[in-house]
Amino acid sequence: MDPRSEVLLRQAELFGGELLLAGLPADDLLGALPQARGWSWHAGDQALLQARFAGRSQFDTLMPEGDYRAAVLFLPKSRELADYLLQALAARLSGRPLYLVGEKRGGIERAAKQLAAYGTPRKLDNARHCQLWCVQVEQAPAQPELEALAQVYSLPLADGPLQVVSLPGVFAHGRLDRGSALLLEHLDDLPHGHLLDFGCGAGVLGAALKRRYPASQLSLLDVDAFALASSRLTLARNGLDAELIAGTGIESAPQGLAAIVSNPPFHQGVHTHYQASENLLTQAAAHLNIGGELRLVANSFLKYPPLIERHLGPCRTLAEADGFRIYAARRR
Repeated sequence: MDPRSEVLLRQAELFGGELLLAGLPADDLLGALPQARGWSWHAGDQALLQARFAGRSQFDTLMPEGDYRAAVLFLPKSRELADYLLQALAARLSGRPLYLVGEKRGGIERAAKQLAAYGTPRKLDNARHCQLWCVQVEQAPAQPELEALAQVYSLPLADGPLQVVSLPGVFAHGRLDRGSALLLEHLDDLPHGHLLDFGCGAGVLGAALKRRYPASQLSLLDVDAFALASSRLTLARNGLDAELIAGTGIESAPQGLAAIVSNPPFHQGVHTHYQASENLLTQAAAHLNIGGELRLVANSFLKYPPLIERHLGPCRTLAEADGFRIYAARRR
């Protein structure tokens, strides 16, 4: 059981009836709270919850419909995303309690101050390196419009400016990160055919690929619903079309790909995880055609070339700058 769920269950009498669990972990909490429903924006967690508690959790960027007597937000890493989620929940809970739970290392004490916009926050518990807070919603805000919270910026590319639309919670929200900036300079000479932007975020690489290779089919894959929504907006803003895939990792990708391009993710919540990136390196060959190419950017300290060569083929370093390297390898 996730420690945040354990803290909730220490106060189980508070959480009976129609309850919404927003950003819930993929543990047994729904089993312990049989009238609760989940709201997830993480495709991996949602798949596990659906397998165990079919129909009781929804994957979306918008709060599920329902008349909830209370809601719990599991604090996300992004402060901007927490702002949006708290407002979305509070807008539907006038006169009812809104709970916030999170790890101390994740900034729960700072985040709890955000509850003051809706009433008087109270700390209910402090255990398992987590805290549980509550506010009775006395000043319910207007329902937020997610797209109105988007940040839009323009990238001056060789084939013209590219408009990028970024929603709260998406990696490098409102800006171009250094790794993607370097990879954007090295998208030439990819094999033609079905292209995949793995870990698409706001769709920067995917949109640039579709502009560079307009005849190629393009798919964008990410685990996060807010990233996929951002990519959809970025594509639309630039008049581009692509397939969007909600998936937990490279195993969710199509087969028969000509190329996989990626600035792979390595964060989950406040923790650092390299599993998705390492799975990409070890399993990319199963999704690439013979001669298909994996091209990615990674922190230069990561020992990726031996892993790439063991599972895919000879690894070339195309560029190195600002602590990042561009690696390329073709399936043998």
